[in-house]
Amino acid sequence: MPELLTDILLRIPRSMATDLERYAYLALGVWLVLWVLLPKVLRFRKVRADWPERRQLVIEFLHSLRSIAIFSLLSTSTYVMWRLGWLPWADLNAQLTGPYWFWGSVLLHILLHDAYFYWIHRWMHEPQRFRLYHKRHHRSNNPSPFTAYSFDLREAGLMVLFVILFEILVPNAHGSTGMFIVVSLVKNTLAHSGFELMPATRSGKPMFDWFTTTVHHDLHHARAGYNFGLYFTWWDKWMGTEDPTYYQEFKRVVEQGRQTDTATAAVA
Repeated sequence: MPELLTDILLRIPRSMATDLERYAYLALGVWLVLWVLLPKVLRFRKVRADWPERRQLVIEFLHSLRSIAIFSLLSTSTYVMWRLGWLPWADLNAQLTGPYWFWGSVLLHILLHDAYFYWIHRWMHEPQRFRLYHKRHHRSNNPSPFTAYSFDLREAGLMVLFVILFEILVPNAHGSTGMFIVVSLVKNTLAHSGFELMPATRSGKPMFDWFTTTVHHDLHHARAGYNFGLYFTWWDKWMGTEDPTYYQEFKRVVEQGRQTDTATAAVA
């Protein structure tokens, strides 16, 4: 038992270092590319004309570090259960290998997390719970890439709870959870990036309409009562919680450049 305790205490900082590395590469990477290197190139895909204040970005970054600490601390519980032989699928996960099992596990992570996120997100928006669970995140009315992990303590706990439950309840390939976390962070960061990167059809609708877009989630921060989904739009469509102005707003954003070019040609 002392050996296990020592192993656990060493595991926590290693887990935190891994989570920080992912955050540094992905969240900082999105911020660097979209906000520092390419804002002029992508200016016609900017969702809002104004930019968040620098103070907001610093606060979001600091709260994100706190969230990462909570993720790392709580997720260590699955390692403890594995060491104690309490994970029911551990043997099966070790026996089944190969790309189909791995990517199938990642896809299952995403599908189940999409449902979990939608319902937990709606639950947190109930007035009696919003202040305790979700207020910190919505202080970023005009989000940035660093908003993605800017959570209250309780919300951070709920976010990592999915990973813990998945490991306990669902057989999955070794390493698939790490890949899922990378995919989830990329999607989450882009949703808060302030730039719409989704291709549009000629009519101005999202080309892949079943995926959420930056506009889709930005509307949630602007009018917090719609658009609770993270990866896909189907839960919002099924439950009638998609913002009625979504397609109009998406079209406005993706056609900004076209309208500017038309106005310039008319003046010329």
